[in-house]
Amino acid sequence: MHPEVQKMREIVLIYLDRSGGLQKFVHDCKKYNDSKQSYAVYRFIISINPSDIAELDATLGNYILHNPIQAAQIFQSVCFVAIKTLSLIEQLQTEAQISILLKPTHLPPLPSYILNLSAFPFNYTSQRFYESEGIVIAMGTITKYTQGARFLCTGETCPFSEGFRYIRVHLPGATESATVRNDFVCSLCSSPLQEDMKFRVLGDKQIVEMIDAKALNALKGYSNNKSHFRIQTFTVFLRDDLANRMTIGNHYKIIGIPACVQNGSQATVCIEVSSVQQRKPNGPTFISDNFKHLLSLTSSSCWRFTAILANIFASQVVPPGTYNTLKLTILLSLVLTCEKDNEIADYLDLLIVTSDTLIIDRLLNYSICLLPRGIRHPSSSEFFPAVSKDKHGTGSASIQACSALLAKGGICYIGDLSSYKKDKLEFLQSVLESRTTTIFIPGKKYGEEADQQVTLPVQTNFWSYVDVDASSKKHTQRASSLIGQMDLSLISPNLLDVFGLLIYNEFPSCRLSFPLVHHILKKAINPEAMLYRVSQQFRTQDYEEFILFAKNLHVELSSEAENLIQGYYLASRRVRRDAIHGSKLSASALKILISLSKAHTKLSLRKKVLEEDALIAILLLESSLTLKHGKSALCVAPNAVFPFDLSDENSLKQRDIYLMQCHHQLLKFIGAYSPGIHVNTTEE
Repeated sequence: MHPEVQKMREIVLIYLDRSGGLQKFVHDCKKYNDSKQSYAVYRFIISINPSDIAELDATLGNYILHNPIQAAQIFQSVCFVAIKTLSLIEQLQTEAQISILLKPTHLPPLPSYILNLSAFPFNYTSQRFYESEGIVIAMGTITKYTQGARFLCTGETCPFSEGFRYIRVHLPGATESATVRNDFVCSLCSSPLQEDMKFRVLGDKQIVEMIDAKALNALKGYSNNKSHFRIQTFTVFLRDDLANRMTIGNHYKIIGIPACVQNGSQATVCIEVSSVQQRKPNGPTFISDNFKHLLSLTSSSCWRFTAILANIFASQVVPPGTYNTLKLTILLSLVLTCEKDNEIADYLDLLIVTSDTLIIDRLLNYSICLLPRGIRHPSSSEFFPAVSKDKHGTGSASIQACSALLAKGGICYIGDLSSYKKDKLEFLQSVLESRTTTIFIPGKKYGEEADQQVTLPVQTNFWSYVDVDASSKKHTQRASSLIGQMDLSLISPNLLDVFGLLIYNEFPSCRLSFPLVHHILKKAINPEAMLYRVSQQFRTQDYEEFILFAKNLHVELSSEAENLIQGYYLASRRVRRDAIHGSKLSASALKILISLSKAHTKLSLRKKVLEEDALIAILLLESSLTLKHGKSALCVAPNAVFPFDLSDENSLKQRDIYLMQCHHQLLKFIGAYSPGIHVNTTEE
């Protein structure tokens, strides 16, 4: 035996003893021994820390990182000697029966260990460990593969016609034919080998397609990022305990061994995964000094900071002071995005009624680019997942991601709602109601015995708009009998109800404001120009950081805000009611009110939802209900949150006075129509 190999075996034994791996190995052996069943292959998973091994012996550490398949053979021989010395498994006969899977906890943080499919040439034949990150865009159903098999020599007099001499196990990157074939021959007598089917060991296999997270920038429709890069999906194989460890749309970091898989005339670079770790979303970072200064200047009022934010937001697309209500709701929807699986998410879906589709489209496109997961849905593709045959030749089903799942924890912008067919809109309605989508997989079509249904969560906010000009052309304008109600006959009432807010923009195209016309002309001449000083003070990057900070704030509902929301909700249900259909207020209205209140609190960089936050939420929802059903006894103004322009400090004071009057009016409304609810009055 080579002295270097012997030394590495000794280091392996020392490492297993110190790390607790030896104790786990003995425990795993006991399970095999207690079963009293004869196995062809005894499989062991050994977790290794490359840093600890490198400290013990640099040669072994280097060997594990760069020759993992050969390193596993060293662990295999050590484990075999341990089993025989300690009599751990009585049934074990040969070393070939032991299958060792090495799973590194991490890799050195060096560029050479990071998989980069954009780099050329890429040495995919090295068969060493690499680290990679990506977002799951397609996932196959779980199928079986051969973990290990026993072969016997067909020569009757050959000593290898019995026993466990010929054991074949799956190696990273190997196809099924590499493990099980009918053309293997005996090394002693050259007779054909035949598999002993009683000892075949099967395991679970799942094929997953991933893509670099940066590739999502190409799905935004518009981005300030001018850099160009190659978009390449890559295939990963999840086996056994790793199957079903991934979910479509999630971001993962993986460690595995790349290999080249031949499928007919095509070769595919894939990764045999040894460990999977979900990438957590970035935590709260910081906000710019300009935002901090603005927050300190507006600390005397709970409404001024968000008012100024909305007023100056997206000055690269529309002039400050225009579309304030819409911009406020966009900001509220942005800070309600959540990428954490273990939290109950709040959602705020926006439906905008407009005749200025070009400007609204630019504004919404700009806004989705402020999030890592802002996706513009191409109208030619599907909203939700589709099923197709796996392209790797397995014949199994593969679930392909879609805009809604790729936008997980962000925004899915679906454009003009009236451009979609009725069946798609009905599907969208059901998803918005349940926040899940169900995929049916017919068993006969994809080689399965039974049909399957897979339910996936849809964790994203949806934005859309309706062109009122298109609505009036397609449908005869109905005579609206209620004040403030809009003709929305193009969209079904049920679909309108599942959208959190319905917003009507301030400027119809027939009377665009002078600042907006001036802005459009200036931008047409010089698209890169900074037309306003606030664009330099509050840059797009500042808003990205601000939204990331605000959306990670954890807020709680105060009892005063809860009473105000509950009082308004009960009063509105009584007011908006008819004898035939009952209350016009949907069951989701209460949840929308709470979500809006929390969003305004986050946007204000506070952690306690106050009555002032609840008031803004109520005014926005009441404006939305007015567009759907007409005015109620509360009777809010058309632009309830921004009744006039915000030009100076005096106008901000006037807005505060106006909102306090709205608050007093709301208390009277609750007192009249929901007398059982106690709310704080001005006198108290």
